[in-house]
Amino acid sequence: QVQLVESGGGSVQAGGSLRLSCVASGFTMKRSCMGWFRQVPGKEREGVAHVTRDGATFYADSVKGRFTISKDNTSNTLYLQMNELKPEETAMYYCAASQGIAFVDVAWCVSHQYAYAYWGQGTQVTVSS
Repeated sequence: QVQLVESGGGSVQAGGSLRLSCVASGFTMKRSCMGWFRQVPGKEREGVAHVTRDGATFYADSVKGRFTISKDNTSNTLYLQMNELKPEETAMYYCAASQGIAFVDVAWCVSHQYAYAYWGQGTQVTVSS
């Protein structure tokens, strides 16, 4: 059974840091694309960071230089290190993985977000001012 389980969310003051983790089970981490998304109720889901099977990364402009996506294939874990958090980044954060396992360019992951077939249940991040 394919499962993604996020953890590491919580409440933090503006300027603080959090590290999100996503443990994958039931499939290989060698996915074409894995990523972190966030969503606020009533707003569209936003792609925050993506990483390809061979480790190429892409970040939304709003998080560049502050967030880092990484993965550990040995422990089947995807991470998102978030620094200098801002109140407007309060949201539910989700990890996701594509069904495909081909090598792709990271731009493909960004432009083909429908390819993310597997999703976790989300972890809440709240940033207070």
